[in-house]
Amino acid sequence: MTTTHWDPAQYLRFADERTRPLLDLLARVPTLPEPRTPAVLDIGCGPGNSTAVLRRRWPHARITGIDNSPGMLTTARTEGEPAARYLLADARTYDPAPHHPDLIVSNAALQWLNAGHEGQPQGHLALLPAWTAALRPGGTLAVQVPGNFDAPSHTLLAELRRSPRWHRLLGDDATRPGIHTPAQYLDTLTGAHCTADVWETTYSTLLKGPDPVLEWVKGTALRPVLSRLTDPADQAAFLAEYGALLREAYPAGPHGTVFPFRRVFAVAVRR
Repeated sequence: MTTTHWDPAQYLRFADERTRPLLDLLARVPTLPEPRTPAVLDIGCGPGNSTAVLRRRWPHARITGIDNSPGMLTTARTEGEPAARYLLADARTYDPAPHHPDLIVSNAALQWLNAGHEGQPQGHLALLPAWTAALRPGGTLAVQVPGNFDAPSHTLLAELRRSPRWHRLLGDDATRPGIHTPAQYLDTLTGAHCTADVWETTYSTLLKGPDPVLEWVKGTALRPVLSRLTDPADQAAFLAEYGALLREAYPAGPHGTVFPFRRVFAVAVRR
């Protein structure tokens, strides 16, 4: 299996747009305990932009960021939230219980845990009861995941990968992201002895500049592809072909390119 190489700088090109859903998620998180110093975990912290938001919201918290990308953690330590503690770990096997967290946050990360893949039909749903059980009584789990995998940005990418030329180089997609329905999150979290609030929102994001949707997905969905295409000429050819498809699917308007983006949110308080 090819390791996905993440690019913090590319990801942060749209830092404001990527952070907006986190702000909306945290607006629904109850007040954390006082005067005890709360323990906060940021699972899938990436380059630390989400960790910095958590620090602004809870300045005195003990915050730990967890990610499986050394490059992302390097950026998090230097440019994200340097005062936080960071751990290199895989969310699939990471045990949050020793931290006795008051809050666990996962922002746009769980989709990479292969929802519904063979051998684990529940995907990341199976992690959520263990995470809520690790919370202190009254603690909160707050999760946000993208829900746009049926959008042209993803369906066109999947079709292009399956075409004869690119399938020969890329093979099958072993890292296809995915999520579950809001009802499934609600059922899972309620069954885990939590009071849960689950909702979805579609953001109409206005992107600027040439090929802005391509630039967006180069920081996320395209990373597994670019990690496999080691020849720069192949990378350039793939990006040119995919970029043309995206320009047709997301035409530029007089004020920029409208990029609809559905996201699913869940906030669960342990009873």
